[in-house]
Amino acid sequence: MTDPGTPPAAIRPARDCDDAPLGELDRATWSTLHSVQPRPMPPYRPFFDENHPPEGYLVAEADKGDGELGVAGYVRVVPPSSLACNQHVRQIQGISVADWARGRGVGRALLRAAADEARRQGAVRITLRVLGHNTPARRLYESEGYVVEGVLPGELFLAGRYVDDVLMGRSL
Repeated sequence: MTDPGTPPAAIRPARDCDDAPLGELDRATWSTLHSVQPRPMPPYRPFFDENHPPEGYLVAEADKGDGELGVAGYVRVVPPSSLACNQHVRQIQGISVADWARGRGVGRALLRAAADEARRQGAVRITLRVLGHNTPARRLYESEGYVVEGVLPGELFLAGRYVDDVLMGRSL
């Protein structure tokens, strides 16, 4: 049992060597509950590329239960665009938690670290998009102060049904 005062995970900036573990995590956690991308199939592309460099990611490491540290999750925090007029905003463009780390506060720790990183970069707002049917994620975001700022009804067609794209944000 983890001590209640112990953080659920150590959060750190991503490194080049995280490419393979993050790619594995992304494939293992893929679901139409949260992903708009097709299921990843071999041959797998690198996790990091020119549009998704390690600098945009924070990685959570936690004890896998056997005393060994493992990649428990990640969050991508980046400017929403290259426009100068919205550089005061950061956007979460992906968050994932390993199945073995769920229910341990890792997702919440990643959200808080994302907000801290956004503040460190000078942002005053943080936003994200979540699929309308992803109730667990929406509850987590709401518990961390995010509010629904817009809904694009039926914006996406996933697994045979139309799904809302929900825009959420908060001040920092």
